[in-house]
Amino acid sequence: MRIHTGEKPYTCLQCGKSFTNTGNLTTHIRVHTGDKPHTCQQCGKTFTQKGSLQSHIRIHTGEKPHTCLQCGNCYTNTSHLKIHMRIHTGEKPYTCLQCGNCYTHTGSLKKHMRIHTGEKPYACLQCGNTFTQTGSLQLHMRIHTGEKPYACLQCGNTFTQTGHLKIHRRIHTGEKPYACLQCGKSFTQTGSLQLHMRIHTGEKPHACLQCGKSFTQTGSLQLHMRIHTGEKPHACQQCGKTFTHSGSLTIHMRIHTGEKPHACLQCGKTFTNTSDLKIHMRIHTGEKPHTCLQCGKTFTNTSDLKTHMRIHTGEKPHTCLQCGKTFTNTSDLKRHMRIHTGEKPHACLQCGKTFTTTGSLQSHMRIHTGEKPHACQQF
Repeated sequence: MRIHTGEKPYTCLQCGKSFTNTGNLTTHIRVHTGDKPHTCQQCGKTFTQKGSLQSHIRIHTGEKPHTCLQCGNCYTNTSHLKIHMRIHTGEKPYTCLQCGNCYTHTGSLKKHMRIHTGEKPYACLQCGNTFTQTGSLQLHMRIHTGEKPYACLQCGNTFTQTGHLKIHRRIHTGEKPYACLQCGKSFTQTGSLQLHMRIHTGEKPHACLQCGKSFTQTGSLQLHMRIHTGEKPHACQQCGKTFTHSGSLTIHMRIHTGEKPHACLQCGKTFTNTSDLKIHMRIHTGEKPHTCLQCGKTFTNTSDLKTHMRIHTGEKPHTCLQCGKTFTNTSDLKRHMRIHTGEKPHACLQCGKTFTTTGSLQSHMRIHTGEKPHACQQF
């Protein structure tokens, strides 16, 4: 009758909580005393009440007597089945009072609350990093242990978590499920799509605090910062020259290896990088996109324009260390230095006479050919 009347005559003297019968009070008292009289015979774990022990025993026996009638999943106790049923009903009875997010059980709400409180109770004993939940700590620990339990069956690459393996597998399958709605380009993961979208929006959220230049992603900003810091972490093992990023080192290494992977489709000439090939192609197309604003002369690349501008400015930055004579470019200085060194690298194939410049050799060759290209205009 006490169920109907609500009467609870048995009260705990320690906390004041009341119960309908003495059995429930006796079980409750164990919360205060720590008494756990029911012991698992297989693992030794103890419990305050017999029902908890019975549920625990099912871990050892594998028994799952409580079945979901909708999907057939089985559970060791009714409380787990009750939580599972919320997947089907959509019920989320536990609400965050700060942001209104709802959850199916208290454990999920408790984890969520740490976003608001900033609590990170799970600490890495090796580096001190802290985490909101044990799963995140377990993943982090693989950084220290080097454990990568998820392996790609096609190429053997291993990963610390299943999500990374799933993304990796798209390399083999060619699957790109994330498509740009503006241009149709597709990507293997959402992060790549988000970065791509900034091409269309023009968004550059990562700004350099020193010069104000902004970038679409943090990696580009980090590379840019090396301009200000002077950091060049990528060193050539052969000559010691250092570079701000790995791509420049890769191109530089081709000087040592002689590799020229970029070929001109018209004449077959090869180059170490695409930019040199692009400039070379202008020989075939006749394109000269760089114009002198003073005289209108055009050039295939910026360096030629820069050298040409010295005609107008009178600048001669290259100085001979022996006589002090100055020149507008390094090639003129190189030719001049042969006066001091006596070097004559251009030889006549007919008589063996040598010359400091190709122009002098060409003039000399006319002695052998008899060519006289300069005619008097009076006769």
